[in-house]
Amino acid sequence: QVQLVESGGGLVQAGVSLRLSCAASGRTLSISAMGWFRQAPGKDREFVASINRNVGNTYYANSVKGRFTISRDNAKNMAYLQMNDLIPEDTAVYYCAAGPGKWDYWGQGTQVTVSS
Repeated sequence: QVQLVESGGGLVQAGVSLRLSCAASGRTLSISAMGWFRQAPGKDREFVASINRNVGNTYYANSVKGRFTISRDNAKNMAYLQMNDLIPEDTAVYYCAAGPGKWDYWGQGTQVTVSS
């Protein structure tokens, strides 16, 4: 069993930055990748970014390329999402995910609201 807890969300104005954190605990040895997803009101959950735990390969949704950066600290069992140049369309609940597969474990989510 793996537990994931997100933090760092909040209410900000467009153009500013936020950094989300995801803390993993439990059977963290089983984690091969970590990722971020988001869900806006009335919409399906969508992929944002992911990173391979061992190699560090990263993947991004087109909507966030050049603005968001995913990173990880394996020693601390942490993953991060640096969000720059935020726009109102980024408003959503952001979820951390992990697993040997894609995706087996999910956090509770953290709200990000971007005002115009």
